[in-house]
Amino acid sequence: MQDQFDLSKRSLLTGALAAGVGAATLAGAMQDAHAQLLESGIDPKSVLAKVKKGGTLEVGYAQLPLWFYKDAKSGELKGVFKELVDNLAKELEMTVNWHEVTFANSTIALRSGDYDMFGSSASYTVPRATVCNYVGPLWSKGSLAVIRKADADKYKTAADLNNPDVTISVNAGSSDEQRMPPLFPKAKFQAVAGQYSMAAEPVRAGRVTACIVGDTEAVALAKRNPDWAMIVDAKNAFDKRPNTWMIRHGDVAWKNFLDSWCTFITANGEVQRLFDKYAAEVL
Repeated sequence: MQDQFDLSKRSLLTGALAAGVGAATLAGAMQDAHAQLLESGIDPKSVLAKVKKGGTLEVGYAQLPLWFYKDAKSGELKGVFKELVDNLAKELEMTVNWHEVTFANSTIALRSGDYDMFGSSASYTVPRATVCNYVGPLWSKGSLAVIRKADADKYKTAADLNNPDVTISVNAGSSDEQRMPPLFPKAKFQAVAGQYSMAAEPVRAGRVTACIVGDTEAVALAKRNPDWAMIVDAKNAFDKRPNTWMIRHGDVAWKNFLDSWCTFITANGEVQRLFDKYAAEVL
């Protein structure tokens, strides 16, 4: 009986010791896993470090139809890129604080730290890329020229606008202001401040021959001004460029994260779905 008791006691002690070792191993593993979560290697100054703490994502935007705009009736912000920012913030479990700017001061406000990213439709240009970092891209778009219907017989293609007698208006601060003069070296140019639609006003008034804006913006302009506006060679947008968001240079963690997210949201068809949705509504 005594031998049996001792055997049972030894088994009990052995089991308890094993359980203790197992518990210690499990606790150690949990501590290691927790440490891995905490020690992410992310620069504490990165926007991504702020994201991990939750809170508010600061986002700048400028208005463009289809991409990012205020509904005329409700005043609600809408558009392809607006919904994409909302999707991003939801997945990051953050709220969004919006900052409205013009394209002319969008990079200045971004670099000064007014917001974490510019969430509107920003087309790539080399001068912009030297001061701000592009992510993605999420889309690509070209440009189209809008003229008066009275001039339809004069200008059949965009190349017809490359003429010393032609003056072209563009939105000040837009990618078209930088890109178009080299493409139309014989024409004269006029930069118009304000939102993109202001570039069409000199055309309507007959002070310039045409305005050049993004392809979707041109379609929206022609739709809203059917009495005078028409698009030159509407099926052939020219000078296509990456179209996406901008962030500050130097934030490697935030850049890498957004690049991967843009690849994910483009590959799964969400960007195309939103484009089709708003194209049917706006264009």
